[in-house]
Amino acid sequence: MSGIARRVVISNGLLVLLAGAAFAVMLFSVADLRRSERLVLRSQEVLATANEMERLVVDLETAQRGFVITGQALFLEPWYAARPLLPAQARTLERLVEDKPAQQSRARRITAQTESYVSDYAEPLLATARRDPASARTLAVTEEGKRRVDALRAEFDDLTATERTLSLGRETQSDTIARRAAVAAATGLGASVLLILAFAVYLTRVIVRPVLRTTAMAERVAGGDLSVRVPESGVAEIRTLERGFNTMAGSLGHARAQLADSRARIVTSSDETRRRIERDLHDGIQQRLVSLALNLRAIQANLPAEPAETGTQLDRLADGMEGALDELREISRGIHPAILSEGGLGPALKVLARRSAIPVEVDPMVESRLAPQAEVAAYYVVAEALTNATKHARASVVHVTVQPRDARLHLSVRDDGCGGADPARGTGLTGLTDRIQALGGTITIHSPKGQGTTLRVELPMVPSVNRPPGLP
Repeated sequence: MSGIARRVVISNGLLVLLAGAAFAVMLFSVADLRRSERLVLRSQEVLATANEMERLVVDLETAQRGFVITGQALFLEPWYAARPLLPAQARTLERLVEDKPAQQSRARRITAQTESYVSDYAEPLLATARRDPASARTLAVTEEGKRRVDALRAEFDDLTATERTLSLGRETQSDTIARRAAVAAATGLGASVLLILAFAVYLTRVIVRPVLRTTAMAERVAGGDLSVRVPESGVAEIRTLERGFNTMAGSLGHARAQLADSRARIVTSSDETRRRIERDLHDGIQQRLVSLALNLRAIQANLPAEPAETGTQLDRLADGMEGALDELREISRGIHPAILSEGGLGPALKVLARRSAIPVEVDPMVESRLAPQAEVAAYYVVAEALTNATKHARASVVHVTVQPRDARLHLSVRDDGCGGADPARGTGLTGLTDRIQALGGTITIHSPKGQGTTLRVELPMVPSVNRPPGLP
């Protein structure tokens, strides 16, 4: 399993354990709370049953006392109503307290005393009162009844007091359980939120931020900046991604540097080849043609006057050789202008301006010689721009400005023609663009329709590569 996947699984496991523990505590707390509530309800039933049973005993005692005192059977109606209900209430009371031995013992004593009160005292008293009312009203009989009822009430008081204490304890326990459940829920929720936040912060720090940073660097690489590098501060696969990105950017940068050097070497080699061809033509073939022409003129001058036809042929041959010589000079000048090699960029641009078919204003603020690559590139940029202005732009004037600044050569060619120049439709500007970029420069073309064309070039004034070995 990968590093990030393992961290995610561990974090999710912790979250599940924490949430599960909090949920388990809540379940146990809810179960305890329900059990406590059932016990509280049971206590309330016990209290209600005991109170009802005590009321029945009091009804018995009150009814029989009224009958004994007055002798009127009307007072016995509550007695007859309460008497059948006592056994059922006694059984209910014993059933409700069967899980509590002490209370069960009290309930059984209450039941026994109630049955003894009814069978041993109340019923015989009523029978005596019917036979001999006077004997039923004696002090001994009255005291016996009072003693039995007081004993029953004392038992009821003990049972209800104990049950109220138990009920209060259960209510307190229920409150404690409820608070514990609330605390467990709050703690579990808070801990879960904190764990989720911590996990989110962790993911943001080790995954999201590095990925966003790598994405931003990738956009810069796509924009051409191959010098960018990503800090290798991630973990596991993220660090591998960062290292791979840096390796890729380094490889691309190295490949681009090699390509730029190769292009610059090709341009330099091409320029040197042009110079060598121009020099070879000038110093070799051109000089030989000049020499042959002079020899022909000398032969022509030494011929006698009679053979006019031979002199005419020699004139034609000399004129042909001079024409070939002029053409050779023109070709040599097109291959590489001698004025550029001898006088530098400023004089070469002025010569271009004089040869142009349309007026050209040149402002060459160049006081010293530049790197040969820069001079040649600038020369051909101006030459191509003038050619385009003459053939396509229908311009009336062209402005050329050359200015060295900040170790770079700034060149501007602006015409007032029809505009709409598109480098993609011709090979001239495309070739210039390749030459400029190979030397580490930039070229921009602004040519809105009807507003003329402006071509701006920036070139480094220091050559980017050495001349290829073997070239002069």
